[in-house]
Amino acid sequence: MSTHETKQTKRTVKLGSTGPEVFPLGLGCMGMSGTYGKTDDAESVRTIQAAIERGVTLIDTGDFYGMGHNEMLVGRAIEGRRDKVQLSVKFGALRGPDGSFNGNDTRPVAVKNFIAYSLKRLGVEAIDIYRPARLDPSVPIEDTIGTVADLVKAGYVRHIGLSEVGVETIRRAHRVHPIVDLQIEYAIGTRGPEAEIFPVLAELGISATLYGVFSRGLLTGSKPTEAGDWRAHQPRFAGENGAKNEDSVKALQRFAHERRMTPGQVALAWVLARQPAFVPVVGAKTRAQLDDVLGALERPLSKDDLVALESVVKISGDRYDPAQMKHLDSERR
Repeated sequence: MSTHETKQTKRTVKLGSTGPEVFPLGLGCMGMSGTYGKTDDAESVRTIQAAIERGVTLIDTGDFYGMGHNEMLVGRAIEGRRDKVQLSVKFGALRGPDGSFNGNDTRPVAVKNFIAYSLKRLGVEAIDIYRPARLDPSVPIEDTIGTVADLVKAGYVRHIGLSEVGVETIRRAHRVHPIVDLQIEYAIGTRGPEAEIFPVLAELGISATLYGVFSRGLLTGSKPTEAGDWRAHQPRFAGENGAKNEDSVKALQRFAHERRMTPGQVALAWVLARQPAFVPVVGAKTRAQLDDVLGALERPLSKDDLVALESVVKISGDRYDPAQMKHLDSERR
């Protein structure tokens, strides 16, 4: 075992009853394309490659991250390493030249168009897990998943996933074609999926890839300071909620210090302990951040730790602004 391998490198988690075996952590690449401020492409490539060397197999991106920039970045990083990774790609979000989001399009003709560009930018012949980023209310989910199922038959896609949809949509999609995983936000301050969504996933044999485990840096003490960092306008970082959440962040930091862990390791270890059958997707932008999060695999939390942590960390505010929350199928009750 090399000095850079974790003790759990050989452990894998299966995505759903029909999906691939993957390393217990995935690497989310969205932050490498300017979502949270300035980035360094060379360091991003080195980080992706370091993750692969450390055993990480699931690499997550979206065709709209940086308007194609992220896929090209991932393509550069995995060149010559394709057989070591599973690519998870989201599609459907529409962007403007100013970076604005302009809704979602999951019409069959659009899906075929999106994947053609993704395959070219990534430099691959097939995408391992292809998923609509959000539910398009104007297109029946059966039409969207049916089109992706056709792409599976044609060899362009290997598995189908979903993202941020609720139980009814999950059931309808799964009736069309087996779904291997649902990508959804989950963290110590974002536990909504536990009530209805996770039980349905268990019933249907569907896994989950969990993003936002650090609540976009909130739990690690990161704050929006650069122009272009969209978190500055999000409910958990601003106003009264922001002030309240600082107390919880300090409590988490004290908890981590007492256990000789970093806040990021604690936040991730909590998710791993609460949902061991699912795969957290962490947004490490640098090799140093990658080293930190992989350390969580070595430091599991006990049941007493979980109770103690949950008693002091109480996050206030929705995870998105009101307009975005309205468009989340996963938040409909």
